[in-house]
Amino acid sequence: MISAWECFHFATLELVRSTPIKQRLICAYRRHLASLSEDQLPGEAREPFDQVMRCLQGVQPLPGEDAVAASVRKMSNQEADECAALIVEIFGVMCRVNVAPSRPSAVVQLHSVDSVSADYEAPTLIASTRC
Repeated sequence: MISAWECFHFATLELVRSTPIKQRLICAYRRHLASLSEDQLPGEAREPFDQVMRCLQGVQPLPGEDAVAASVRKMSNQEADECAALIVEIFGVMCRVNVAPSRPSAVVQLHSVDSVSADYEAPTLIASTRC
């Protein structure tokens, strides 16, 4: 069984394709998000997920289309962008929730505070016309 994290990962990949945003939203929903239920998500992702589902299923379909096609058809491009951004934000939440328990919190200092500028100097390169 595919995890909720994987569904959002694949949906996010769907959203970065070169096709029009409305087409990407429909594909992301149908291929990756339609089978998800709210109880498969961590608590902090449930409200945004519910918001995405309302955006993608809120319009009464015409004969021969489903609610997702109708909802996306009625969206402006700005609304479609915002819905896609919300899906990506949910994926970010899912990543933080999945990584946080297994990763200890730490601060790493890469350079000492007393570093002198000589540490960052690069040698001067001299171009030569000889081959």
